[in-house]
Amino acid sequence: MPVSVRPLLARLMIGLACLAPLSGCGLFVVGGVAATSATVATDRRTAGEQLDDQTIELRVSSEMNKAFGDKARVLGTSYAGRLLLVGDVPTDADRQQAETIARSITKVRSVDNYIRVGDLTPLSVRTNDTWLTSKVKSQLVATENVPFRTIKTTTERGVVYLMGKVTDDEGRRAAAVASGISGVNKVVKLFTIVARETLLTEPGRQNAAPITNDSNASSAPAPEDTGGAQAMPVQ
Repeated sequence: MPVSVRPLLARLMIGLACLAPLSGCGLFVVGGVAATSATVATDRRTAGEQLDDQTIELRVSSEMNKAFGDKARVLGTSYAGRLLLVGDVPTDADRQQAETIARSITKVRSVDNYIRVGDLTPLSVRTNDTWLTSKVKSQLVATENVPFRTIKTTTERGVVYLMGKVTDDEGRRAAAVASGISGVNKVVKLFTIVARETLLTEPGRQNAAPITNDSNASSAPAPEDTGGAQAMPVQ
């Protein structure tokens, strides 16, 4: 993609994201344009994995609503069966119950539990999180050597969570992009790291809040606990 086109595409992505639901988890579709040195990467999940992930997310929404009703807010984002939980619950017991429910859902392979214990997050904060998610996505689109189509982005109280199948270099680039956006408090990497040789296509896309690398975590600590995370200083 010519360099001059990327800023325009990035602005277009922000505009489209603003039309998505406030959950910030809507499908982000961009027409592919061949680059001279690399091919834009598609979603690295199989079609079956993508369908399974959609089903998992719907089941999480349904099961959490049955378990907690209006007293809690639990959201699930799934990538190839790896499930991220965020939101707010009243007690530690509720937090554990939410994880137990999530682990019982068919096709869930692992759970990263980042649910917060406390009062429900205000709507104004959630709206800002949606805006941050749209900005992160647009910047990933505009950056060289970042496979934006295979990265899922979720923001909760200013913390950006990144999921996807990426090489180590791609993951570091994506996290650096996200951490450099104004308003982002921290970036948590929940990537599945793959070797470049295993990829069928080359990635097509290429400072900063703290970055947590939880690529190998199956059950993450609460947001307040960094768990020995690697961090980058805020610029």
